[in-house]
Amino acid sequence: MPRVALIQQEAAEEAAENKRRQMQAMREAAAGGAQIICTQEMCTTRYFCRTQDCAAFDLAEEMPGAWGKELGALAAELGVVLVVAGFERRAPGVYHNTAMVIDADGEFLGAYRKMHIPQDPGFEEKFYFTPGDTGYRSFETKFGKIGVLICWDQWYPEAARLTALQGAQALFYPTAIGWIPGEEELYAAQHHAWETVQCGHAVANGCYVCAVNRCGTEGQTTFWGQSFVADYCGQVIAKAPVEKAAILFADLDFAALEDHRRIWPFFRDRRIDSYGGITRRWGE
Repeated sequence: MPRVALIQQEAAEEAAENKRRQMQAMREAAAGGAQIICTQEMCTTRYFCRTQDCAAFDLAEEMPGAWGKELGALAAELGVVLVVAGFERRAPGVYHNTAMVIDADGEFLGAYRKMHIPQDPGFEEKFYFTPGDTGYRSFETKFGKIGVLICWDQWYPEAARLTALQGAQALFYPTAIGWIPGEEELYAAQHHAWETVQCGHAVANGCYVCAVNRCGTEGQTTFWGQSFVADYCGQVIAKAPVEKAAILFADLDFAALEDHRRIWPFFRDRRIDSYGGITRRWGE
């Protein structure tokens, strides 16, 4: 029964300070018994995608790179699995929104590159990020099989399903989602939709869902925090506050999950012969 920890933080201006905060929080999480620790989306920077600015590309790093080596050493020291999301420089002009997965012995297991890239006021991500090409992946770690998706991916049941079909017992969603001025009357509905759709992924795939958001205000964007863990019945079993930084702990019972999948056999009863239309843009 692994214990997970989600690190919900406000971002500082400097990458070095964000890395220091993240590593300190990882140590605190491990001291609290966490075995799998996940950060928020782009945990080493502020959410620069609020505007289009070429200078922001200088914030990107190669992965795993020097930061990945530091994290590998920390994972091995603490004996924990790390899911760490950041801004990847792959090549000149090719950048990704990426999460690294590091096993409890410090081994770099691989990375997931965000597949679905949004473009909205205050979320100018298509300017910065090349769509991911890693495919949907499950990582075999010391403490269980986990899948990683990132932020806008969380709205797509196809992404959750394909990751779960790779064997994932828990889906981790590093996230940066918030409110912008002028939509105040929609705040409650937007948050309800965000939490509900992910709880639905947990139910439909018989797995845990761990969503870790940032908090605080950057420019005109106020991130809504409220990182949470949902069990395989879609019940929220742990939830962080709205405005404050937090380390959110939850215990995941993979044996109970196995029993649950035996009596709710969604994977068994899938009619894969009838799903060809899912690859079309629209249902003609």
